[in-house]
Amino acid sequence: MRSLAAIRARTPKTEMFRGQVQHIMIAILLVAGTCALLRDTGGRFLGVGVITWAKISIAATLIHQISVAVVFRLQLHLDSMVRLFGDKALKVWGILFLPQLFLRPTLVLFAGLASVGTLDGNRQLQIIGGVLLLLPVVWGMHSVIRYFTINRALGGDHFYDKYLNMPMVDKGAFRYSDNAMYSIVFLGFWAIALLTGSWNALVLALFQHAYIWVHMYCTEDPDMRILYSDPPKPEQP
Repeated sequence: MRSLAAIRARTPKTEMFRGQVQHIMIAILLVAGTCALLRDTGGRFLGVGVITWAKISIAATLIHQISVAVVFRLQLHLDSMVRLFGDKALKVWGILFLPQLFLRPTLVLFAGLASVGTLDGNRQLQIIGGVLLLLPVVWGMHSVIRYFTINRALGGDHFYDKYLNMPMVDKGAFRYSDNAMYSIVFLGFWAIALLTGSWNALVLALFQHAYIWVHMYCTEDPDMRILYSDPPKPEQP
């Protein structure tokens, strides 16, 4: 049985920073590239201009993913959240995490509504494509909630041993993708862009999907290697 306490005891604290320099550097490049691609179409939604919505969307995404990286690493290596909140640590993290997660597609939608119809191409095909993309998104979200569970999606294996020792999920969307949340559910951002026919929403969808994979490779993958690698075998006398 895997133990977080044992994992912390044998893992150098320097691992807390692994991948984060790359995370920051890639984030800077992604933000610069995204801002360069945005177009001020003059549209507004709820009295706010499209570029302002786009910049709010980018900022909210940065805050969200940086906060995830900080909490995951502090919890994994120092047990910080559990020390502070005990058995309620994961619930507290959910209260902080989930509103930020839901805000991400909402802000992309607002940017899209502020620039409806600015995406070149056949509008009917865009709507059909957006609707078709929603189908795997709904399936992926159902798979996350039913088979993977929200607590595991919140990073429960960083918090408590019971989540760390749960078997891998191979049902629903996870039967076809080990990381259905990122590869399938995040298609929802592209659906928003197509349904609104918005160039800026399309650019933001690209940013959102690219940046979540930065989180995967710079934060989550190194954590998984620590959490799920076999402990070193004792030396033979």
